[in-house]
Amino acid sequence: MSRYTGPVCRLCKAEGVKLFLKGDRCFTEKCAITRGETKNKQRRGRPRAKMSEYGLRLREKQKLRRFYGMNEGQFRRMFGEASRMSGVTGHNFLQLLERRLDNIVYRMGLATSRSQARQLVLHGHFTVDGRKVDVPSYLIRAGAVVAVAENSKEVAIIRENAEVAASRMIPEWLEVNSERMEAKVLSIPMREQIDVPVNEQLVVEFYAR
Repeated sequence: MSRYTGPVCRLCKAEGVKLFLKGDRCFTEKCAITRGETKNKQRRGRPRAKMSEYGLRLREKQKLRRFYGMNEGQFRRMFGEASRMSGVTGHNFLQLLERRLDNIVYRMGLATSRSQARQLVLHGHFTVDGRKVDVPSYLIRAGAVVAVAENSKEVAIIRENAEVAASRMIPEWLEVNSERMEAKVLSIPMREQIDVPVNEQLVVEFYAR
């Protein structure tokens, strides 16, 4: 399946929840979900038909896949990896998704969205433990240091993002040094530390059907 290239706000409206695909716009009143909630309060419509069990699980899977900006093939392969690990499959899956390099860059505040983080990684602007890595799906281990490459610290978009990164919420499992433009992964995040608006068990049930 190819990557979706249309208006990302449509994806949020389709899932009925903020997926934070539009960067800073998602935190303003211009957000499609925020505008939609306002309009719904002003008008009444017919209730939607009850969703089937399959439909419920499909929507939850799509919501999670779109949240991290992955195509179906990548997503399914990572789920397969999570299912082979010991422990709770749903929690393993979320931890693998959070450990992706593009997600770490986004969580550091050096990109306004995961799609922008993916592009910055692909262009070779980041290093892991001092070695340049340009693979967005690269899995970061606990104790690793993700940093902006020395020759990329003057890139305009990275500097702009770094200036406002201090005002963004940084996960407690990351230790960010804004001046050096780097972050250390203190630990693999626990489920309660991952702010993803999904029920991962429904995703597990979708693939287990």
